[in-house]
Order: sequence, then C-alpha cells, then structure tokens
Amino acid sequence: MGRVLVLYYSWSNGNTERVAQTLADACDADIERIETVVPYPEDYNTTVDQGKREVESGFEPQLQPLDHNPADYDAIAVGTPTWWYTMAPAVRTLMSSTKWSGKVVVPFSTCGGWEGTTLDDIAELAEGAQVAQPFTVTFGSDGGSRMVTDPRKVEAWAGRVAALA
Repeated sequence: MGRVLVLYYSWSNGNTERVAQTLADACDADIERIETVVPYPEDYNTTVDQGKREVESGFEPQLQPLDHNPADYDAIAVGTPTWWYTMAPAVRTLMSSTKWSGKVVVPFSTCGGWEGTTLDDIAELAEGAQVAQPFTVTFGSDGGSRMVTDPRKVEAWAGRVAALA
C-alpha cells in the first residue's frame, strides 16, 4: 500500500482523534486533523443544532489548508464523528474536494449509538478509490469519551489496515 495518511475531524471529546492516533501509530502514518476556517461554537447544543442544519442541507464548510497533500500518499484513512447518521460536514468537504482515483481509502467513524450511513457515504464520495477496512467505533451514548467498542477490536482493525501496506 505504501505511504499512509490519516485525516480526521474531531469536535467535542476527541474520540475520533483517539481512534485516528491508534491507526496512525499502527501504520506508522502521517496524521492530520481537518479544521474548518470558521470554527464551530464551543457550546455543545448550539453545535448540534448547527450541525443538523448543515447535514440536512448538504452544506460543505470551507477547510483550512492541509499540511499533508493526499496526492502524495497511496492510502488515506478518513475519520469522522457521526453527525445525524452521516459524516461531519467538514469531512464531506474533504471528500468532495479531493481526487481519490487510484488511492486506497480507509473510512472510519465514531458514534454514540447508530452510525447510520456514514461509512457508505464516505465510500460513495471516494470516487475511483479502492475502499478498504471500513470501521466504526462506538462510544457511550451520553456523549462522553467512554469507548463501548472493545479496544482490542480497534487494535485488530488498525493491524489489518497496517497489513495492507
């Protein structure tokens, strides 16, 4: 598989960041957080309401430029929290604005219950890519950082992704 880049968006508890770091460590990959130009509000409920409106309208927020160019990598893992049963709007922007042809894309998500169509939605926007090892990690439904998915399953998944190299 060659060079691996882990790109992720994380907003509140850092759950997606935690999974992204586990994957990057297993793959000896470069890692970068996706950042919006206009940050979301710090208040959880305000962001939930805004996020719902954005997801329902298909809004794609402008992103800060990435330090790592996905074109320089053979495989890109893309991680997102589940927002209203799909990817966060920032990840939608990334997916629709990046050339994926000839790449391996590893979609992963975090959720507090049902992940909806998140992984399928990422795969659909990864036009021309080979999609491999999609994975969802579930955290407590209280919005906290308690991982419900057995951490050994996360490590095993990260190992399978690393073995693609």
